Amino acid sequence: MLRSWAEKLSRGVILKRHLPEEFHSRPIFVSPDSALRFWRRDLRTVDPELLRTAAELVKPGDVVWDVGANVGLFTFAASVQAGKSGQVLALEPDPWLADLLRRSARLRGPNEAPVNVLPLAASDSLGIANLNIAARGRSANFVSGFGTTQTGGNRDRLSVMSVTLDWLLKFFPVPKVLKIDVEAMEEPVLRGAREVLARFPKIIIEVARESFVEVSSLLNHYRLLNYDLKTTAHDESCNIVALPNVT
Repeated sequence: MLRSWAEKLSRGVILKRHLPEEFHSRPIFVSPDSALRFWRRDLRTVDPELLRTAAELVKPGDVVWDVGANVGLFTFAASVQAGKSGQVLALEPDPWLADLLRRSARLRGPNEAPVNVLPLAASDSLGIANLNIAARGRSANFVSGFGTTQTGGNRDRLSVMSVTLDWLLKFFPVPKVLKIDVEAMEEPVLRGAREVLARFPKIIIEVARESFVEVSSLLNHYRLLNYDLKTTAHDESCNIVALPNVT
């Protein structure tokens, strides 16, 4: 009951926070309407493993694609890491979150990579998708036919454009680092990214248990590791780093 009350109280709330010092205390806008943990002032405690992978995998000058960017924790950490010679592309189909990302992008420092925000869903074909706004928090938003048990139902449904990552190659440079967090939709996203995968970017991906076998097959030229970058991922893993086997 208390959690449900807090989630409803959080709807529409926008807070200005700062990334940890190693990311130059870069300011971003967040919302507990995405997840209650964003009430915390210290963003280091929100998703420390994701921030650590950004610090370890993104290098100066890198092109980074963040698919399912949410409020942009990884997006803007990557922008700092990539520096002014890099480039970051953030895909976020929820128009409310996409607007939040744009507000944060306007706070760009002189030594950060520019961030382009696209209010689109990624899939295996061009078309229209039904995006469900999760009742519990926007971080659990899902395209109809996918999603997890964390949604608590949906409070709204929107029609959004869906594209393939391969199609985006017509307009944006090939990513060196690709982060995917799409609420159990990772299979169609990867199927629509065969040309991208052929360029062997480093990949950070959240994988639903039921998708692990198919995702492993699609990433057959990669080593699948847990976020510690040391232990091999398996079907109980949900946060995976995929590093190419080729050099």
